[in-house]
Amino acid sequence: MCWLSCADDPGSGAEFAAILHPADNPPTEAGIRVGRHLFFDPALSADSTISCASCHRPELAFTDGKKTAVGIGGRPGVRNTLGLTNVGYFHHPLFWDGRAESLEAQALHPIHTPHEMGGSWPEVIRRLSDDPAYVARFRSAFGAATIDSVLVGRALAQFQRSLISRDSKYDRVQRGEARYTPAEQLGHALFFDLGDDAAGPYANLPTAECAHCHTPPHFTNQGYENNGLDEADDLNAFSDPGRGAISQNVYDNGRFRTPGLRNVALTAPYMHDGRFATLEEVVDHYNSGGHYAENRSPNVHPLALDAEQKSALVAFLHTLTDTAFVQAAVTSSEDPR
Repeated sequence: MCWLSCADDPGSGAEFAAILHPADNPPTEAGIRVGRHLFFDPALSADSTISCASCHRPELAFTDGKKTAVGIGGRPGVRNTLGLTNVGYFHHPLFWDGRAESLEAQALHPIHTPHEMGGSWPEVIRRLSDDPAYVARFRSAFGAATIDSVLVGRALAQFQRSLISRDSKYDRVQRGEARYTPAEQLGHALFFDLGDDAAGPYANLPTAECAHCHTPPHFTNQGYENNGLDEADDLNAFSDPGRGAISQNVYDNGRFRTPGLRNVALTAPYMHDGRFATLEEVVDHYNSGGHYAENRSPNVHPLALDAEQKSALVAFLHTLTDTAFVQAAVTSSEDPR
C-alpha cells in the first residue's frame, strides 16, 4: 500500500501497470498532502459538517456502510458509495454511470451536489483562501498564488491516486508468500473458471463467470454491465437508467460500472443501490441467473453452484482484503498533517 511516500512510485507489483498520471497533474508529496487535508476537511461542505471521508470512510475501504449515501443535513443520496481502492488505475469514466472522465473531474462533483456536500465553489474557495495554512499548502504544491476549483480537484485526485492496495492474501499467494485454505482454493478455481480446463485438477467444476467482468489485478474490467438485477421487458423501464442517462443510448439503460473487488468484504452493502447486505446474497443472486433484460450480460446465467461452492467463493473474496492498506488509511485519517 502507498501513501505520501508513493508520489514517485508507479504503485506496481509485478502484476500492476504504472498509474497514468495526467500531464498537467503529476504527483508530488506536497500535492498529495494538500489533497489529504482537503479529503478529511468538512469545510468543503455548505455547513462544515461533512467531508469526503464522511462517505468514504478509511476503515470501510473508503465506502460508508450505507445502502445509499447520506449527504448534508441527512439528505438521502440515490446510489451506493463506491470505494476508492486503487481508483488511480481506473482510466475509464468514473461514478456508477460514468459521468466523470477523470479523478480531477470526479472530485468536483460532490461539493456542489445538493444531496452530497451541498455547497458552492465560490464559498469553498473563499474559505480555503482565508486560511493561511491552505494558502501555504497550495503554494508549496502547485506554485499558485491563488486557490481555485481546478487546483482543489487536482489535489484531491493526487491523494486518491495514492490509495494503492496490493498486499491482500490474494497478492501474497500470487507472490508465493502464502497459501490458500482448501475453501479459498476452491473459490479461486470457481472465480477464474478453472473448471473449463478439461485436463486440469478442477475439470467439470462449475464456472462462476466472475473474472470476465472482475478481472485482476484490480478485479474490474472498468466497463458497464447489466448484471440482471431487475426484470425489464422494455429497456426504457428501468427506474434508474444508469449509464444510459449519460450516453443517451437506450441499450446502456440499466447498466452500471463494474466495481473493483479489492477489499470487497469491507464494502457492504452491494450493488449500485445497496440492495444486497452480504456477499452471500451477492453470490446467491449470480447463482440464480438474475432477471431478464435484453442487454443483460451474457455472463449472468444460472450457475448451479452448491452450498459448499457458494461458501468457497465467498471465502476467496475475503482473500482480497488488504489489512495493511486499511490500517494505514485509518492512521492517516487520525493525523492528516
